[in-house]
Amino acid sequence: METSKTLQNWNQVIEIQLVYKTKVKASQRPYISCSKSVYQLALQCWNPNTIEFFEEFKILLLNQSNKVLGMYEVSSGGIAGTSVDIRMIFAAAIKANAVSLIIIHNHPSGQVKPSEADMQITRKVKEAGRIMDITLLDHLIITPETYYSFVDEGAL
Repeated sequence: METSKTLQNWNQVIEIQLVYKTKVKASQRPYISCSKSVYQLALQCWNPNTIEFFEEFKILLLNQSNKVLGMYEVSSGGIAGTSVDIRMIFAAAIKANAVSLIIIHNHPSGQVKPSEADMQITRKVKEAGRIMDITLLDHLIITPETYYSFVDEGAL
């Protein structure tokens, strides 16, 4: 049962506002046309001093015109993996008002072959995105020299 003190304070609840502001004009946003353009953009955003040191997991957020809204680092971890919380992926996508996203992570080993964990996270994000109408366009595994695209390889 509610106490009278709790009921008296109901109107002091903070109002939640959703706001999206950008400093980049729509005409200046990079356009994503293929996995190679994603790879080139990812290399520009990745720290070259850590790409071969530890694994990082990022998402590229896109608008309806496949223009980049931003890149968000979901997690960073150890040599052989990093923990990914799907809720954090979609919290960022919703806040940016993204209609699609691309998963990107590096393999410090230099090998781009996806692990079973890579395939599982791809399936989970794709399914969650389907429910939320946010399309997973691709998943790239990158190294400084090359990349693997799930779409190009028919794995998505």
